[in-house]
Amino acid sequence: MASSGLNRDRVVEEAALLADEVGLSKLVLVALAERLGIRQPSLYKHIDSMAGLHRDLAVRAKRELGQVLARASVGRSGADAITSMSHAYRAWALQHPGQYEASNQMPAPGDLEDEAVSVAAIQVIADVLMAYHLEGDDAVDAIRAFRSTLHGFVSYETAGAFRWSADVDRSFERLVRGFIAGLSQFAETTAPGAAQ
Repeated sequence: MASSGLNRDRVVEEAALLADEVGLSKLVLVALAERLGIRQPSLYKHIDSMAGLHRDLAVRAKRELGQVLARASVGRSGADAITSMSHAYRAWALQHPGQYEASNQMPAPGDLEDEAVSVAAIQVIADVLMAYHLEGDDAVDAIRAFRSTLHGFVSYETAGAFRWSADVDRSFERLVRGFIAGLSQFAETTAPGAAQ
């Protein structure tokens, strides 16, 4: 059996590739062991459980997505950075659907590594949005809107929900441009119920 050089990182890497091929929900240890050329019980030398494997996949995916966003925004600012980051996000999610699903798992309480990679990916977005001089709740709202906008579009796209004849790439371009245009309003809006 081809178990030479097998370690936790390699198991997680192969699990990530398999999740992209079959979907995260269809990732099973029998298929992973077969892919690695080992018997299923041998996997437990490198992972503690399926839940543990899912957690490791989430950490790996969040780290990689954060790096993708950081590379896309380097040397850019404002609308250019947001546009580049948006396209990089979508491309990575479409290329890695299983890992993308894993990247949306919330960290368990006290899981410092998972919390750190989750925050690092969001910080890339926060850094880019600083060009719009948003502070406090305005900045939080903008980050949430950006993530929700991209996640909503990508989730529908990967599920095959865009069946009408309009070009999906054009729809995405318009979505991103609309988000950028709306950013100018974030600092001007008043919280519901606040005095006018």
